[in-house]
Amino acid sequence: MNYAVSVPSGVALEELPTYVHLARAFAREGVEVNFTLMGDGNMHWATALAEQPGVRTYHVRHEHCALAMAMGYSIASGKVGVASVTCGPGLTQLSTALATAAQARVPVVVFSGDTPINASFYNQRIDQGPVVTATGAHHIACTSMKRMLEFVREAFYVARTERRPVVLSVPYDMQKQKLPAPHDYVPSTDYVPDTGPVAPHPAYVEKAVDAIASARRVVVIAGRGVLRSGAQSQCEELADLCGGMLATTLPERGMFDHHPFGIGIAGGFSRDIGKELFAQADLVVAVGASLHHFTVDGGTLFPQARVLQIDAHPVGLKNGRKVADLFLEADAKLGLGAVIAGLKERGIAPSDWRTPELARRIAEEPADSTEFEIEPATLDPREAVLALDRVIPKDWEIVSGSGHCSYFHAQMRGRRPEHFHTIREFGAIGNGLCYAIGVAVARPDSQVVLIDGDGGFMMHAQELETARRHGLKLLLCILNDGAFGSEIHKLRADGLDDSGAIFGRGDLGRIAEGFGLRGSVVTDVGQIEALIEPFKAADVAELWDIHISDRVTSPTMRKAHPKKH
Repeated sequence: MNYAVSVPSGVALEELPTYVHLARAFAREGVEVNFTLMGDGNMHWATALAEQPGVRTYHVRHEHCALAMAMGYSIASGKVGVASVTCGPGLTQLSTALATAAQARVPVVVFSGDTPINASFYNQRIDQGPVVTATGAHHIACTSMKRMLEFVREAFYVARTERRPVVLSVPYDMQKQKLPAPHDYVPSTDYVPDTGPVAPHPAYVEKAVDAIASARRVVVIAGRGVLRSGAQSQCEELADLCGGMLATTLPERGMFDHHPFGIGIAGGFSRDIGKELFAQADLVVAVGASLHHFTVDGGTLFPQARVLQIDAHPVGLKNGRKVADLFLEADAKLGLGAVIAGLKERGIAPSDWRTPELARRIAEEPADSTEFEIEPATLDPREAVLALDRVIPKDWEIVSGSGHCSYFHAQMRGRRPEHFHTIREFGAIGNGLCYAIGVAVARPDSQVVLIDGDGGFMMHAQELETARRHGLKLLLCILNDGAFGSEIHKLRADGLDDSGAIFGRGDLGRIAEGFGLRGSVVTDVGQIEALIEPFKAADVAELWDIHISDRVTSPTMRKAHPKKH
């Protein structure tokens, strides 16, 4: 990697302060974007990084949001995200975002200031290491001037190879000192082993072929590994060979929407028809999918099926459950290719599971057909999402928020997984707007749409100012039930007072206008169709405050929390 870095004219390397050398090292790592909230501990470094050629800096309103934006940037760009905060309270604000990045395996590097080592008193002092490591992130205390640049390389190496967040804590006063014996920086990419994709073992390919050949109801579940290895067509070929169904994990939703036997998401977000077909399966082939608790719907999704996992890094026990009965350790594309070749050599015939009537049901039946009484001046969230799905172009980037409403917009159809962005592992709401900003920065030539709930959106509504200041034209579709949706449905299911989780719908459109953006309140699906063209013609972000009924409960919630009274 060959990146030009800035050095002041006529100034020798030996004369530059350490914070400049650290900024140059980040630039050498290929960093193009930094999300930051400045304070004493990071302002010199952040300013120096902004001066490096090709580096863009986005100034945010909350430290948590800086890291969440870096996470959104990372999942959309495939690069290491970078954020920066000051020491003490700046760092402690990151705990939720760090835990989320650690559990979701998002590679990010945080440059954090740290307490000046020569200060007898500093009112932002805290032992930062335990705060960071408690979240599952990797912490590097940069207290050696001689090794300062090695710390940067270690941070990016760990982020890249372990896919986890890393925090560099650099004491404020050390940043201003001269770096002893500065040298040309060698980036971490020069040390990452190039081992190539994992090839399958022939004996285990044979076991996989035996399992598939003897099954009559096969469902292939594609996970992140399929997208990374480019194995979509192999998944489809395998399903076609055995007359099986195709499904995906949540992040890859939409991959098989074009296929007549693509049944959608596997897990708690499965459509009604998907649950029905999973219940009939006698073999599930999980490809590049870890089979998380939610993917298997707590172990209830396919009770009669054996499981074959094809994965470069298979794990036998996850979330307290046995993952699979058979394993084929291999890259998704190579593993599937070998299995398909073995099946063709045997000449297996497809099962009779597929029928024209079944294809019709998959194409036409709603994800959830349960009926609810909708209160006046509100929309059924399922109808609202169908209207959004009709008007939003299929190639726009969709950022999926968390919370109860996330089930509904996960059912949008005909959208490629490359245009769908979600981080759901830690169960934290409040990140949607930040992720959307990160995705917009990573894909400046694409239109980004956030679909989130009102409770999560209001947690960091101040970042509307960040979007306005940096000229990011987002479309924010807020499904507003005037409450914390998950909590009201859980309280109601238990027969308890739900008033503590209700705060009213208000007018979120006016909030957007207060930040210099455009906003509208939506109480009729016809408004959604009328709003899309004006949004396309405008030059600023826009918020659609979509008032939805609080009586519609998602299938996931109904199953997990059945009414007791």
